[in-house]
Amino acid sequence: MSPSKSEKMDRFAGPARLMIVSDLDHTMVDHHDPENLSLLRFNALWESNYRHDSLLVFSTGRSPTLYKELWKEKPLLTPDITIMSVGTEITYGERMVSDSGWEKFLDEKWNRDIVVEESSKFPQLSLQSETEQRPHKVSFYVQKEKAEVLMKSLKEILTNRGLDVKIIYSGGIDLDILPQGGGKGQALAYLLKKFKEDGKLPLNTLACGDSGNDAELFSIPEVHGVMVNNAQEELLKWHAENAKDNPKIIHASGKCASGIIEAIGHFGLGPNISPRDVENLSTCKLDNFNPGHELVLFYLLYERWHREEVEQSATTIEIMKKITSHNGVLIHPSGVERPLHECIDAFSACYGDKKGRQFRVWLDRVSSTQIHPDAWLVKFDKWEKSDEGRRCCLTTVVLKTKADTPEGLMLVHVHQTWMDGFAAKKNWFF
Repeated sequence: MSPSKSEKMDRFAGPARLMIVSDLDHTMVDHHDPENLSLLRFNALWESNYRHDSLLVFSTGRSPTLYKELWKEKPLLTPDITIMSVGTEITYGERMVSDSGWEKFLDEKWNRDIVVEESSKFPQLSLQSETEQRPHKVSFYVQKEKAEVLMKSLKEILTNRGLDVKIIYSGGIDLDILPQGGGKGQALAYLLKKFKEDGKLPLNTLACGDSGNDAELFSIPEVHGVMVNNAQEELLKWHAENAKDNPKIIHASGKCASGIIEAIGHFGLGPNISPRDVENLSTCKLDNFNPGHELVLFYLLYERWHREEVEQSATTIEIMKKITSHNGVLIHPSGVERPLHECIDAFSACYGDKKGRQFRVWLDRVSSTQIHPDAWLVKFDKWEKSDEGRRCCLTTVVLKTKADTPEGLMLVHVHQTWMDGFAAKKNWFF
């Protein structure tokens, strides 16, 4: 059954302002950065400036199993669309509803049994784990020096068997066999075509990658592309041979997610200063009021207070009290209701309690609804990562705009609920 319009992320009336289509490993995610700082910088930028009117697409060679494992390990946001298994699976939304139309398209001139039969005759090929063997993908490891000749021979044999396949080599070791119509680029083209048919073609699309299986993303004429600074040899070679004079594709100076942020600014696609890069958060303002932006700033201050990265000042506490209603309440995940000002008083004693320790906070899935000319209902997932592990709280906030407060807003009500699988935590203030 094909996904409904709502499942295709039809969550705003017009076209998306920006659609980012990004590879994960070594592109969005820097595996050499234990603090995940570049990823957290992107998260803050996205949730504060883009989530409300733009689309985030993850395009990964990982299978659904390995994608979910990465999501548990790293502070990844929830994408609107996920392209997995080197462009052979497309799913929508948090529930990851499959696109059956794409699956049907890939069935043409594809027979997985024949691919397995013929590839088993090449001892140079070593099968990847069972989780990476998918309906429209057969995956192997092969030594770099043997790859080119092997790919040519295998392609010829499978063509003679009546199949039309694509063989992709990436990372200096991974070899994937998939239908000719599959791949990251074809999956992106398919999505763009669907959006265009619905009259909702994104105003701009930015493709982001680092390895050979991302090259197809940059071959779509209407998209901008960024090869992150740490891009691998096979992608740089493809660029030199196919697109070195294309001004819509750049090789960023920044690694991983930092390179993506850089590309947003280079192409003028929208704001590219992450709130995490702003020392004085009071100066980080938008021209138009955006509840998501204000809440990202609020929780960055919360993180910095715990990490002793802001000055311990009574003024900071007073500001927090001024932007919270005197009669406001917080409903703790345990069900206990506490006055917001009482929570702030308790929070003031926590200054620097996470200094020198692992402690990060990020928001995900920020969505807001205007419920009154001066009031907003905002929902989001609030994540914390500390030495004790990761915790997530589903949070609902009522905000009111108020011109005479320092931030131009006032917190009236906060309601938190533990996400399934997370236990209660002491000293949870916001």
